[in-house]
Amino acid sequence: MKKALFIALLISCSVIHVFSQKKKMTLKDSIAQFDTYVEQAMKDWQVPGMSVAIVKDNKIVFTKGYGVRELGTGLKVDELTYFSCASTTKAMTAVCMAQLVDEGKVKWNDPVIDYLPQMQLYDPAVTRELRIRDLFIHNSGVGNADYLWGDNILSSDEILAKMRFVKPSYSFRSSFIYQNIFYMIAGKVIEKITGKPWYVVVKERIFDPLGMHHTKALLSQVDDENISKAHFMVDGKVMVIERDTADQIAPAGSVTSCASDIALWMQCMIDSSKYAGGRLVKPETWKYLLKPQTLVAESEFYPTQYVTKPNFMTYGMGWFQQDYKGYKLNFHTGSLNGATAIHAQLPDKKFGIYVFGNLDHAELRHALVFKALDFFELGGNRDWSKEFIQLYDSIKRVGKKADSLSKPVQIPNTHPSLALENYAGRYENELYGFVEISYKDGKLTALQNTKRKSELTHFNYDTFKVIYNRKWYGTDFVSFILGYDGKVNAINSDGILFVKVK
Repeated sequence: MKKALFIALLISCSVIHVFSQKKKMTLKDSIAQFDTYVEQAMKDWQVPGMSVAIVKDNKIVFTKGYGVRELGTGLKVDELTYFSCASTTKAMTAVCMAQLVDEGKVKWNDPVIDYLPQMQLYDPAVTRELRIRDLFIHNSGVGNADYLWGDNILSSDEILAKMRFVKPSYSFRSSFIYQNIFYMIAGKVIEKITGKPWYVVVKERIFDPLGMHHTKALLSQVDDENISKAHFMVDGKVMVIERDTADQIAPAGSVTSCASDIALWMQCMIDSSKYAGGRLVKPETWKYLLKPQTLVAESEFYPTQYVTKPNFMTYGMGWFQQDYKGYKLNFHTGSLNGATAIHAQLPDKKFGIYVFGNLDHAELRHALVFKALDFFELGGNRDWSKEFIQLYDSIKRVGKKADSLSKPVQIPNTHPSLALENYAGRYENELYGFVEISYKDGKLTALQNTKRKSELTHFNYDTFKVIYNRKWYGTDFVSFILGYDGKVNAINSDGILFVKVK
């Protein structure tokens, strides 16, 4: 009996000791542990540099830079290092439009052509029926048209003019396909209403009131040496690549900021858009921005869904959404060649985290979001970094296998139908632009839309392998099409015809 009482007392004391130890865990201790996790995870994902900001209980509790701005230089990332916000810019554009709604200058249900009569889409009915609200929720029926800016140097007006050639991918408002161009169009509506370019409006209406003085609306405005370089994994090795820009479609993804500044934006949006000088939008408008607007199919959501297993997946006004442990999580990633970002918020807990990175599609960003949610708010000890490495490694393996199966089989001992110089010339497509092929010193080179440079090497018959000067673009194949006269008429590039200019 005495032995049993002694054991019970010992267990009780141990429980009290553990409980007291947990109670002694301060916010400072928690941040230190999270900090250690980030450091190790960066090594596991081979990310050269990152920057992280955390808001807890609506207070900025953490901003820090990790690693280096450029691999091999030793230039450290700090809380003022510029990174690309990329598509996390979209939520800012939505707030700018919401402010104009609050001011009675526009309605969410107004037809877009009332403000931009020059806008024409492939389907005249969609041109007529497209509303301001539709610009923000990816339901227009128009599929991804990033080739109009990613592989091009068109101005925003030229991109808008080409939208009439983009065929719909699904019925109007029947589904969801992510679409950057419509945020650019939203920026043009904002400019039409205010009489000022979007990049001026977002500075005056968001950056200045919040004190975000180290944030630029356009990459071209950044003249600070403390800016992160872009990196890409090529043949298993991380290398520095040319920095990409989204200035052509600025309202969709051109903002450049740092951990210190982005924390101010994050804090404001968590607290229903309030800041020291007032609020950006009315409380009901803030709720509308975060209200689920469109259901997102599995094929259009993030692969992380296969690990986090959400019960719903939706899109608000510039925010992806899912449930996590009984709470609604609002978040959005940003990606440009060699640059990543993610902004995630749990409004019910007044918690948010923002992560910048400088390695192309390093999905450590997702892992840090869920680790932070568990660690600071919801509990749990899953190693999200390890689980997401396994997830994305499996996706890469499947992708590599699919790529190998899709490549054409080379037929040996063949030769082109014509002498190489006969393939030179200018080839055009009204939607995709042009390809200029040149012949010099026995070689064919190509320049697409004055942006993509490559060398063409013979593969078989009239099919050539495209080897880009930027290794991170990979390789492609093109076939030359000959006419009845035996002369080259066109190029077939992955089913897209570029017709030779006579």
